[in-house]
Amino acid sequence: MAIRLPAASRNAAVDAITARLSGGTIEVRTGAQPASAGDTPTGTLLATFALNAPAFSVASGGAAALAVSPQPEAIGEAAGTAGWWRAKDGSGATVMDGSCTATGGGGDLTLNTATVSVGLALRLTGGTVTMPAG
Repeated sequence: MAIRLPAASRNAAVDAITARLSGGTIEVRTGAQPASAGDTPTGTLLATFALNAPAFSVASGGAAALAVSPQPEAIGEAAGTAGWWRAKDGSGATVMDGSCTATGGGGDLTLNTATVSVGLALRLTGGTVTMPAG
């Protein structure tokens, strides 16, 4: 038998995770994300976004949306194609990571463009954290 979670438990889990990100950051990097969020980051650091406080909406249906008002912005630190991201809390501890794409591309996190240049203004256009129902 599989473990299953009702919506209230899924919402509580998502809210606990996303609460850690208020005042945190998201680093966007090139290449493929490591096998585990606890692994050393790989790829070139393209940009670092400061997150809003709160960083995500209150969870509903086991999911919370990235707060994009005001829209988090960053400046390209290196050139490359965005492949993955790592979210850190205010003390710099890793909370989670995932895939990223340009808006409409279907990643866990979306940017206004996946092609980054040094000095290019970037925006986070969306993202969702979801706890599966099981």
